[in-house]
Parts: sequence; C-alpha cells; structure tokens
Amino acid sequence: MTEHLRQLGLRARDLIEPVLPRRWRRGVSLVPVVRLSGVIGFSTPLRPGLTIAGIAKSLDRAFGMRKITAVALVINSPGGSAVQSHLIHRRIRDLAAEKGVPVIAFVEDVAASGGYMIACAADEIVCDPSSIVGSIGVVGATFGFDEAIRKLGIERRVYTAGERKVMLDPFLPENPDDVARLKAIQHEIHDSFIDLVKERRGERLSEDEPNLFSGEYWAAKTALGMGLVDRLGELRAVLRERYGEEVLTPLVSAERGLFGRRQPGVAGPFAGPGIGLAADDIISALETRALWSRYGL
Repeated sequence: MTEHLRQLGLRARDLIEPVLPRRWRRGVSLVPVVRLSGVIGFSTPLRPGLTIAGIAKSLDRAFGMRKITAVALVINSPGGSAVQSHLIHRRIRDLAAEKGVPVIAFVEDVAASGGYMIACAADEIVCDPSSIVGSIGVVGATFGFDEAIRKLGIERRVYTAGERKVMLDPFLPENPDDVARLKAIQHEIHDSFIDLVKERRGERLSEDEPNLFSGEYWAAKTALGMGLVDRLGELRAVLRERYGEEVLTPLVSAERGLFGRRQPGVAGPFAGPGIGLAADDIISALETRALWSRYGL
C-alpha cells in the first residue's frame, strides 16, 4: 500500500511539474546573486559605497532562500576601509558555514585591497581575463597645509587634552614620531590581511612569488598563476557549466529606503541629484575617484 501511494505521488508530481515555477522543478539549481560594488566604508551622494550595514540584509536574503545550491558574489571594488572589508568578509563566511553552501566570487573590473579581502570570503574566485586583483596592502594619505597657512598669515589654534590628539594634523608640521606610530598601525593591519589571505587561499598561493603581499596588483591571467584566483570566466557561463542549463540566478537587490532609493553598495552605484553637495561630499567624491583611478578605471 505504501509503495502504491508513493507511485501515485510520483505520477502526480510528473503531471503538475510543467506548471510549477522553475525553481520548484526537479533538477533545477538555484544560485542567488549579490552584487557588491563601490568603495568600501564611505559613501558620497553620487557613488554610495559598501558597508556591512548597507549589505547585511541582502546577504541574509540571499543565503536565506530555500534550497539554494550556492551563492554568487559579483564584486567590483577598489578597496577602502579595512574594518568594513573584514566585517563583510566575516558575515559572508558565517552565513556560508551556517547554511552549508559554497560561495563563488565573480570579479568584474577590479577586486583590489579590501575588494580582494571580500573576494577571499568565497570558496572560489572567478575573473574576467581583464580583471584587476590583488593590492594586498594598507595605505593612508593626507595633505600638509602648514606652509600654506603660514604664508597666508593664518595662525592655527588647537586645544586638546591628550598630547597625541592632533597626531598628523595636516595644518601642523609633520612629526617623524607620529609617522612611525602610523606605520606601526599599518603594519599590524597588513599582517592581519596577509594572514586572512593565507588562511583562505592556502596551498593555492604561489610560494615563490616575493611580491605577493607587497601591495602590487595584477591582471587576472597573472593572478591566476600566482594562486590569487581560481579560473577565468563569467558568471552565466560558469554557473551553467557547473549546475546545468536550467540554473536560476536571481539577483538579490538592495532594500529600498525612503523615497524608493536603494540602499548603497548592492547592485552597483547610482546617480544622485548632484545638487547642494557639501564640501565634505565633494572631497569624498574626489577620494572615491582617486581610488578607482589607481586601477585605470
């Protein structure tokens, strides 16, 4: 009797399967796609960036879909905040472990510095032949205006509690002790970055490449030989090859906020009104442009 009921159930499924949504049919794999695009850690009205607060819900939605085969990340980022990069990396790894699904990163133009740290959250990194990856290092930059304000007859007045509170103030002469302290912090962050890459890439990394962690970046074919990436290709072709022609790849878009605008960082940058930008916004936009320009973009 039990076998008879099972056969009836299978026959009924065969009859209704053609009218079921594709994702419910047998043999159809589901791989949600999350696009992570922009500078990491700060935003401008014209180019919203990547932060854990901005993308957490999208990642939760992607990993929370029922019966997923894997999760695909489409990454296009020149880097940015080390902390935000690591928080995003950690969230992806935690969700992957919780759901027990593999993660595949697909690099578009660039996954450099913090962008590459996020890519390392994937179990496999796939690049276009012209993608740029690497830049495993830490950078900090500022300007020195002390001579300029002196020539203009401007007197700098700063009142602090704590002798190092104005360390590296751009309106004061550079102090070698302050620079040494900054470099010590950078080396500590750099060491953590190196450890993360070694942990995630393991034996795939080339042991005889002296410049691997120098902060240099490479085109994908060279990076492939160094073990920084796993293969060349693009999302649609790779997923069809691996999971079949019927694979479903729904794009998990960002949550919409007030007035229907998408939250920043997911599914790429969007253009804002460009009106009434404050000075800080203009400077941030220039910094964003400078980060992309380092990689010829």
